[in-house]
Amino acid sequence: MTTATPREMLTEALGALGATLRHHRDLGFTALPLAGEYLLSPAEALRAQERALAGCRRCKLCEGRTTIVFGAGNPRADLVCIGEGPGADEDAQGLPFVGRAGQLLTKMLASVDIPRDEAYISNTVKCRPPGNRNPEADELAACAPFLAAQLAVIQPKVILSLGSVATQALLGTREAIGKLRGKVHPYGSAVLIPTFHPAFLLRNPGPEYRRMAWEDLKLAKREYDRRRTK
Repeated sequence: MTTATPREMLTEALGALGATLRHHRDLGFTALPLAGEYLLSPAEALRAQERALAGCRRCKLCEGRTTIVFGAGNPRADLVCIGEGPGADEDAQGLPFVGRAGQLLTKMLASVDIPRDEAYISNTVKCRPPGNRNPEADELAACAPFLAAQLAVIQPKVILSLGSVATQALLGTREAIGKLRGKVHPYGSAVLIPTFHPAFLLRNPGPEYRRMAWEDLKLAKREYDRRRTK
């Protein structure tokens, strides 16, 4: 494993500090006390964001949730997977992608030699929509700063967006997933690669969708291997 240089460590710490400050700004804070530790590692910064999110009532999804599902995985991941929102299993356990769709996601990543624990996994909204419906525009907007803060801390090189809701929210478009997938989309300093949500693949197990998802995963793997060496 390569050891980071002092300069790289300082750059990382300052990046995490900036992300943490932006996150608190988005929560409505106009000042922070000159006490405490703000030069946080990515893991510490994510834990701080999760603590700050506790009890969030910024949208109506708070009314039916059991647990806020913040995200989980490697805080220094080069690959981040983003779905649309927690389901029943995720709401019960407080972790993303732990049900049948999560099991399939693990297999999808493994099929291109990416262990799940090497990635970071989250959703566009952190609370379960009632009946697993799609998140609504105001709910996506309420959670957008939290997802942006997560990505600012992790600074991934590749984002795998799972399904039309996540892809459209991240790219700011209404284009169908069928037109967006199969391509590399610039996303800040990273690239975004859309594919089908694992839950969709479970509902549509035919060979055509499996083939397209496999193509997307291979594309994500190529970008992952190419960019993580830089």
